[in-house]
Parts: sequence; structure tokens; C-alpha cells
Amino acid sequence: MLKGISPLISPDLLKILSEMGHGDEIVFGDSNFPAASHAQRLVRLDGHSITALLDAILPLFPLDYAVDYTAVLMTFRGDKEPAVWSAYKTKLGAWPDGNKTFLTLPKPEFYERATKAYCVVATSEYEGFANLILRKGVIRENEVKIIS
Repeated sequence: MLKGISPLISPDLLKILSEMGHGDEIVFGDSNFPAASHAQRLVRLDGHSITALLDAILPLFPLDYAVDYTAVLMTFRGDKEPAVWSAYKTKLGAWPDGNKTFLTLPKPEFYERATKAYCVVATSEYEGFANLILRKGVIRENEVKIIS
């Protein structure tokens, strides 16, 4: 256990977040997402929602400034967008480079992109079409705190 890091972040996820470089993507799959068959690296965080995980990782994870979108979502079916999307927009919008539009992709394109992602995180998010892809940015000089 480390101070200042949410207990929702497992050692495996912390390692993955540290290993990722600028432009690498991470998928947060809902409970129906075929995570194991689409992952180059798989982290299971059963029992947790994607929104709770966003609260845990966003203080550690810089979002990519170099793209026109904050996150990638899977196109939904129906008349009303999933309620969780509003929560994503609020949570991501509170962080640098998090207030851009979201890119939505049809299911086949989303799945193809997920297979190329650095990691897939399997969650217990129960809302449909809640899958989310984030692209890692860079840590800016003013965000680095060196303790000597």
C-alpha cells in the first residue's frame, strides 16, 4: 500500500499506468465487454465501476493534449445516450485536456481499437455502452514535483 494512491488502483494497474507512454491507450471495459479476448494486457478490477476508477486514476494519469478528443466511446443504440457518459464528461472535464469532445466509434471500430490498446481493464460497470478508452498524455514540467 502506498500513501496518496487510491486503494482501487491495484499493483498491476499502477504498473501499467507507469509503463504507458505518450499516445498509449487504456480501455476501461464494462461488465459485458469481451476484455480477455481483446487485451494485449489485461487487468481485472471486478467489483468497481468505471466512474470510481476515473476518480482514482485521473490524479495520476495525464490526458493527451495532442488529440482533438478527450476519450473514445462506443456508439450506443437507442434514443438517449447512456447516463454514465455525463459522469465521464464531468470527471474528465475537471482535468487538463479533459474538456474536449468525445470520439464515438461503431462497435466493430471500437473493438478493433481496443485490441491495439496498451491495456484493457475489466470492470463491473453495469451500464451498457459504458466502455471508455483514454489516451495518455505527457506530464508537463509544472506537474513534476521532485523531492530532494
